[in-house]
Amino acid sequence: MQTLDSATAYDRAVDLATKGRRSILGITGAPAAGKSTYAEQLTAKLIADGHRVALVPMDGYHLAQSVLEDLGLAEVKGAPHTFDGYGFVALLKRLKEAPDEQIWAPRFERGLEDSIAASIGIAPDVMLVVTEGNYLLFDEMPWAAVRTWLDHCWYVEVPEQLRHDRLEARHRRYGRSPEEARERTFGTDEHNARLIAATAPAADAVIQLS
Repeated sequence: MQTLDSATAYDRAVDLATKGRRSILGITGAPAAGKSTYAEQLTAKLIADGHRVALVPMDGYHLAQSVLEDLGLAEVKGAPHTFDGYGFVALLKRLKEAPDEQIWAPRFERGLEDSIAASIGIAPDVMLVVTEGNYLLFDEMPWAAVRTWLDHCWYVEVPEQLRHDRLEARHRRYGRSPEEARERTFGTDEHNARLIAATAPAADAVIQLS
């Protein structure tokens, strides 16, 4: 599998944005690997350079917090079965098959721990959609269908210690005690990270961040 530096990755993204038809680029990786930040920065640079790009994260398809609590799944939020995976696949399909439509996608608001419907607009002139999330290469349904709609998918990775430190800090920032943050980081999050790491060989390329 090829490793891309930032300049080469950017050039690949420009190629996708200038094909003359809509493309979808996936960015995946374990929790706190930096995929969201990388996807945001890549999208911003492409837009600044005049390309028509939209960022549509997978996290908008989190099940509502109230639903997770009703189902007894709140403690494993972030696991594959705590998302509306079929809904996400349907969005990707529509983005590719109906490029002339104005499409609206949900956005996850971390401060609320919930998604906000129809808050990301994808206009007909958008030539590249960047999507990022944990399970873009997961091989179980419905996630296995995601790859059908991606033109390329890159796997983002960072040193494990840095990733763990970021996760603990994130959990504490959103109200967990130091003990709860560590338990979540090395419990549910670590289980999910191992699932995601196993999907890395299916990526088109790896991007190593620091």
